[in-house]
Amino acid sequence: MLKLHGFAVSNYYNMVKLALLEKGLPFEEVLFVPNQTPQALAISPRGKVPVLETEHGFLSETTVILDYIEQTQGGKPLLPADAFAQAKVRELVKEIELYIELPARTCYSEAFFGMAVEPLIKERARTELLAGFATLKRNGKFAPYVAGETLTLADLMFCFSVDLACAVGKKVLNVDFLAEFPEAKALLEVLGANPHMAKIVADKEAAMPAFLEMVRSKR
Repeated sequence: MLKLHGFAVSNYYNMVKLALLEKGLPFEEVLFVPNQTPQALAISPRGKVPVLETEHGFLSETTVILDYIEQTQGGKPLLPADAFAQAKVRELVKEIELYIELPARTCYSEAFFGMAVEPLIKERARTELLAGFATLKRNGKFAPYVAGETLTLADLMFCFSVDLACAVGKKVLNVDFLAEFPEAKALLEVLGANPHMAKIVADKEAAMPAFLEMVRSKR
């Protein structure tokens, strides 16, 4: 059985978790918090989450894990059959991660943990996020899903990146990134109503107090 190592507050962990749930695959969750101990680095070369434990060994990096699951496991497909359509999905995944998730992450400490971010960092994040959402608006289909009519890997990255970026926009940057992007707002609602999201959200809320205490202890 596949084992998913990580913790329920991590958005990247939840991308993989939703993929496994959508595909109807049996898996075990193993609590693993990012750290640099020898034990952690033995299964995750950067000490990051998530980590997927397979019969062949451990895999890290979310997009790699998602591709592995898609290539080796059964269940509901999260990539189209056509090679070009697959590439377009991966293109959208990469664009959302590079131009939305990562710029927003530079402001997470202020948005979610009460730790101030330097003005220059915030201004850079604002510029990059505006460009990132413009890119997504141009390249996404939203019919109703990011890449078309069916849920794909691009929606997993979208679901757990765009919501946090919007929170950063409202709490830190004074920008509503979806004000002129109703298609994205509608898709967030569709994904939020996904039956598997109830478990993911409940698990995240249950894990949040311990996670916040861990963050506070490291200040």
